[in-house]
Amino acid sequence: MKIYQEDAAARLFHAVTLLRDEEECAAFFEDICTINEIIDMAQRLDTALLLDQGKNYHDISEQVGVSTATISRVNRCLQYGAGGYRAVIDRMKAEKEE
Repeated sequence: MKIYQEDAAARLFHAVTLLRDEEECAAFFEDICTINEIIDMAQRLDTALLLDQGKNYHDISEQVGVSTATISRVNRCLQYGAGGYRAVIDRMKAEKEE
């Protein structure tokens, strides 16, 4: 990634941390993303959640509407990625337990 792109990405990530609640987050993503980009990201998160629950690729593909290639990519990220999915999934689980 070029230096400018790294700076731009850092600004984007920082901007997300400044959002105060789901309403602000929804408004920001609605402004910055297309509806298809939001749907794609939501499907990837749902895929990660289902993989974490031990669901198989066929069931996930039918339930979420994603290809097995997408499921495989999400699974690789979940298993060997930067830890973003794991952090969110663990926090969502903890939130449910409260």
